[in-house]
Amino acid sequence: MASQGFWDDSESAQTVTRERTVLLKTIEDWQHLAEEFEEILILYELAQEQNDEDTIQEVEARLRRFEKEFRRFELQRMLGADEDSRNAIVDINAGAGGTEAQDWADMLLRLYLRWAERRGFTAEIVDILAGEEAGIKNVTFTVAGPYAYGLLKAEIGIHRLVRISPFDTGRRRHTSFASLFILPEAADDIVIDIDEKDLRIDTYRSSGAGGQHVNKTDSAVRITHIPTGIVVQCQNERSQHKNRATALRILRARLYERELQEKAQKLEEIHSGKKEIAWGSQIRSYILHPYKMVKDHRTQVVIGDVDRVLDGDLDELIEAYLLTRLSEREGERG
Repeated sequence: MASQGFWDDSESAQTVTRERTVLLKTIEDWQHLAEEFEEILILYELAQEQNDEDTIQEVEARLRRFEKEFRRFELQRMLGADEDSRNAIVDINAGAGGTEAQDWADMLLRLYLRWAERRGFTAEIVDILAGEEAGIKNVTFTVAGPYAYGLLKAEIGIHRLVRISPFDTGRRRHTSFASLFILPEAADDIVIDIDEKDLRIDTYRSSGAGGQHVNKTDSAVRITHIPTGIVVQCQNERSQHKNRATALRILRARLYERELQEKAQKLEEIHSGKKEIAWGSQIRSYILHPYKMVKDHRTQVVIGDVDRVLDGDLDELIEAYLLTRLSEREGERG
């Protein structure tokens, strides 16, 4: 920053200063954590010498807080890719099986909206297609928050539900599938060239809930990127202009993800989980009958409290997957 001509390019300079701020914050937080550990260690030694039970309890309480902060640093270490810090765009698609699978897709939508709420993230449904009887056929929504994509990428794949069907009068057990795909929102400083002549833009009336104005005006927007065949749509806002802007934002993300995929053919890094998205290769099973259990088939983590997980408590499963991936990468590097 002190070098001559640094401020000549204000955009580049601002990028560097933002990076410097993040690095300084990381260093300061780490130094604070190291000092806290030293204090806890000294306090523990004093408590041991004096056999002071009250001080030992204080040490235990401070250690619990310390462990929580330390885990936060470890999580940041797991989320080291450039894309990890960005917002996420999530697609949920019901598998074969009609109403059963569509209801399961709706349950997953609730799960991830609750997860986002628990973390203080902002989730917004962009496009949704309801099922004929119940549930949803597919939905696209955005999740905005620190490291939203880095955390949610652990969820890419097929999710399997086993339960007694509420739609089966014979009360038989059914297995349902739904797929999740998550991609990072393209950052503002990433240039994705979109030529207007390559776009076909259609407007139509929203089919979802939203009141008279939404349903009685052609405010919904569908954009087709002709060279790639990518189609995005948004029907969330009353304003056609706002829906168009949101659809273009998602199109940028999809084109960016397409570029990453092309690079991944050589590097095979960012979306290695996508190749697992095929029926019969589920990443996780949610069993509601004859017993209750959630099992992640990649990490072998098992949780008995299914209701807690379905209510959005996913952090244990996400962290286990990220730790597994980190260990694999470090093992590959020797």
